[in-house]
Amino acid sequence: MRVAVIGCGVVGAAIAYELSQEQGLDVLVLDQHPPAQGATGAALGVLMGVISHKVKGRTWQLRQTSMQRYETLIPELEEQTGQEIPFNRQGILSLCFSPDDLPKWEKLVGIRRTQGWRLEIWTPQQAVTECPYLNIEHVSAAIYSPHDRQVAPSALTLALVAAAQQNGAVFQFDRQVTGFEVKSAGNGLQACQTLKVSKETIPVDWVVISAGLGSTGLTASVESPVDIRPVLGQALQLQLAAPLGNPDFQPVVNGADIHLVPLGQGGYWIGATVEFPAETGMENLTDLNPDPQQMKALLRGAIGYCPALENAAVVKHWSGLRPRPQGQPAPVINPLAGYSNILLAAGHYRNGVLLAPATAQAVRAAIT
Repeated sequence: MRVAVIGCGVVGAAIAYELSQEQGLDVLVLDQHPPAQGATGAALGVLMGVISHKVKGRTWQLRQTSMQRYETLIPELEEQTGQEIPFNRQGILSLCFSPDDLPKWEKLVGIRRTQGWRLEIWTPQQAVTECPYLNIEHVSAAIYSPHDRQVAPSALTLALVAAAQQNGAVFQFDRQVTGFEVKSAGNGLQACQTLKVSKETIPVDWVVISAGLGSTGLTASVESPVDIRPVLGQALQLQLAAPLGNPDFQPVVNGADIHLVPLGQGGYWIGATVEFPAETGMENLTDLNPDPQQMKALLRGAIGYCPALENAAVVKHWSGLRPRPQGQPAPVINPLAGYSNILLAAGHYRNGVLLAPATAQAVRAAIT
């Protein structure tokens, strides 16, 4: 069977790699851009699984599946491709600024214990002992998750592409899907027979739409539109003369939803803003301008809990658009309504990197 995957962000690349391991599948990936663009290129790669407050149902199962898979996926990809994938295994430290929030953290610690995961609640003094660069003046406690991770999104995506190629998957970039040819599949469903790509038609047995914000137009073209809207995020890369605190303990720190992501050699990412577009004037959903005031507020917030950042040099400022589905939870992973062989795996919003492995496994199970 030929499976066409449309989109090569981290989710599409993970799907391609997963499917490339299945005997009897010919995997073709199409994207009008190079890999790891769009939301993937702007992501920080913070994998908030255990420390999230999602504790049951589909959302938790996706997170747990991905966290478990990442522990084997990274060494697997590095061994197969010879490419290094920066993967921070030193956990996530989340600062709690309100004592009113402590009961919910204590409850989460108990739930995670029954699920086989560990969370620790540190006193402010414990937090500053482990991470002496922190300003704990307004900190009530710190929650440490040793099982959560951070991965470099672009490096991960490129390794997934390389490994899938080694397994026989074919990638074609600068190739835009312009249409679908469909026929009746019975039982009130239709099936996609071929994809129109430039002036070429490509026969397919399965189609996976994983094109981020582009998924809206693709689904609309087969009269089964799924509304996915952009949410803009900005981030900064900073450089210090030396790593903060203990160079041997560099967890991701989260304070008031502002991430401090260590990159090594005194480099750090700060992010990310959450900027919703206005409900009007959205004819071009990708034509959104970053708000400089939100970027300034983000940096002030990071300096507030890590004063040493005030002396850091700004190396890079970037922004990107996250795909957020309307009227249904993120992400959308299911058959496209009305079709027997089109799957949608898109709209991951802020969790594309986190949920990519679980999404890929779900798509593989649906096809096989």
